[in-house]
Amino acid sequence: MNFKKILKWVFIVVVGLAALIIIITLLTPLSKNPPIDVVALRKQVQQPYHLMETSDHETLFIRRWDPMDSLTKKGVAVLILHGVTAHSGAYDFMAQPLAAKGYTTFGLDYRGHGLSGGNRGDSPSKERSQADRVEALAYIKGLGFPKVVVLGHSLGVASAIYLAKEVPDKISGLVLLSGAYRGKLPPREYGWFEKFTILSNSLIRPGTPVVEYKREGMVKSTDPLFNFVYTLRFITMVDVKELVFQQAPPFPVLVGVGDQDELFSVEAVKELYDGIPGKNKEFWVMKDGLHAKFPSATWDHLVDWLNRNEIMMQPSK
Repeated sequence: MNFKKILKWVFIVVVGLAALIIIITLLTPLSKNPPIDVVALRKQVQQPYHLMETSDHETLFIRRWDPMDSLTKKGVAVLILHGVTAHSGAYDFMAQPLAAKGYTTFGLDYRGHGLSGGNRGDSPSKERSQADRVEALAYIKGLGFPKVVVLGHSLGVASAIYLAKEVPDKISGLVLLSGAYRGKLPPREYGWFEKFTILSNSLIRPGTPVVEYKREGMVKSTDPLFNFVYTLRFITMVDVKELVFQQAPPFPVLVGVGDQDELFSVEAVKELYDGIPGKNKEFWVMKDGLHAKFPSATWDHLVDWLNRNEIMMQPSK
């Protein structure tokens, strides 16, 4: 057999394998997020909200909780960055107590989450996710809030740190709740076919959510705005090494965790706290607090921290 025939058969085999992989990939059933009509659902929201257009012309949904006029802390706002699977509406339990004490509170739905536009369970890139956060912060400041405290919960801790490191002069405080560099649970194990499905789909159609988020003891919410399936590029965006502060933040920091948190130990969250340079910080253990459920009295401490630090908070640029 001459060299040309060998090349021909190698080419045929390679093309055949590629075609087989594509066929298997396209025919393999995948878990999906519930289909929703975000435009129609936005009209059903009873509370104030804002629709912000990003620099790449996507629409982001920003929920708003307003205090009574007589209590409003003029010029001060809190921006909540939600956890994985969730959306801003799930943080009513946190935002209402803050608004009741005078703090206008906003909740951003990430691109592809909640009532924001975009492919559900996806973001085009880490850079685009960061741009969304920076632009949302600027939007809120443009509404008349020169002081913005960023509050991240769970995955939102990473989002908040990325934002704080990108534009440290544009925020006035940082609150990090229920997040750490390492968790209690071991990494999820994937079978060989599941790995094949994830990798092949991510190569052939990277915008297709193919990684199902699930963990031991998790009860899925029936709220259709929750996501439980993500693209590979979304779940690999966070790099723990990038979340380390190299210098003391120019704003007060509060790091908190529930003593009954199912995902992160108090010790692990304390490690995150200890790794933040500077002295303008506070560590907070929430008694009887779970990962995403806290006694109602918990928020009194957060409000007290905001009140104590409000005078020291510089209006961000």
